[in-house]
Amino acid sequence: MKELTEYRTNLVQRLEEAADQFRAECLKVGDPHARLHADGWTVHQVAVHTRDVNDLVYGLRARRTAVEENPEFPNFDGVAYMSANYNSSEPLDQVLSRLVESVHDLAEFLRALPVEAWSRVSRHTTLGRGLTLQTWVEKDLAHIGEHLETVKKHKSL
Repeated sequence: MKELTEYRTNLVQRLEEAADQFRAECLKVGDPHARLHADGWTVHQVAVHTRDVNDLVYGLRARRTAVEENPEFPNFDGVAYMSANYNSSEPLDQVLSRLVESVHDLAEFLRALPVEAWSRVSRHTTLGRGLTLQTWVEKDLAHIGEHLETVKKHKSL
């Protein structure tokens, strides 16, 4: 049990660190509206997407799983959401500050939970049953980490 508690403590810390690193890497990019690939999103779009997925998907699912009895979550179409809601004039620093603030708020929430809350389960329309709070936090970290690597690669080109 001690190893599992340490893992979860480190997971929350890594989530915060990933958000902080993502913010720093995005701010180092000269033109946030330059495309990351010839046919891809811009750094600004990736930042908005990362913030919104944290807020509307993984952060929300983690919070609801912690406090509700076996909640069910629908699929989230990030591309469709971006098409309907993306605002290219939103300042990049504001987008990134909101992401970092949201992740730190989630981390505070997670640290305050009793150990048994981490094993609470939820359902997903396509992923199935038995998805724990820990699963959603891991997915949030993986999502931020994926986009952090995308931005880092772009900077090195």
